[in-house]
Order: sequence, then C-alpha cells, then structure tokens
Amino acid sequence: MEKHAWIDEFPGSITVCDPQGIILEMNDYAARMFADDGGRKLIGSNVLDCHPEAARTKLKRMLESGQRNVYTIQKHGIKKLIYQSPWYRDGQYAGFVEMALEIPAEMPHFVRG
Repeated sequence: MEKHAWIDEFPGSITVCDPQGIILEMNDYAARMFADDGGRKLIGSNVLDCHPEAARTKLKRMLESGQRNVYTIQKHGIKKLIYQSPWYRDGQYAGFVEMALEIPAEMPHFVRG
C-alpha cells in the first residue's frame, strides 16, 4: 500500500486493515496510541484479536457487511470521535479505516444549507 508523508504527522490516529481484519498500516499517532499493545508491531496482526468479545463480534459484523460505525468516547478526560469506515481500491471493498480524533468537550455545531 502506498503511504503518503502527511499521514504520519496527521494529528489523529489512522489505522487501516484488510477485509479479514489484518492491520496493514498505522500512522505515528496510532502507533503511539497503541504503544502498550505493541505499536507498529501490531501491523500484520488481526484487529479482532485486539478487542474484547462484545467489540470483536460487532467489528466482525462490520468487516463482513462493510457498514461504517461512528461514535464518541471519553477516556482520561479526553473526548474523541471514532470513525470506522470501509475503504475501497479500484471500486472494490478493501477493508476498514479507523480514525480517532481528539475533539473538545464542547464545540460549535453549524447547520448549513
């Protein structure tokens, strides 16, 4: 997979897996975020093995269906947006991308158009 320089310095976690859940790529932020679990050594392992049972079952369904999952979490006082979405290569389902972005506890919301 071709990697672009901006990805490593992006101020949020980006992790990419194939349709079976094998981790293909992670940026520097993701490697730091998952350092206690092995960081970049997780590349080549299955993302399903990194989750407890309830999350594993949900993630397996997502990988099979290609349905995105978006939610927020708060951990250690830091609120994050988690965006898990299928990605495609030449129009064919190629796996999932997970982005985890820190967000303020309160933030403006605009309705446009």
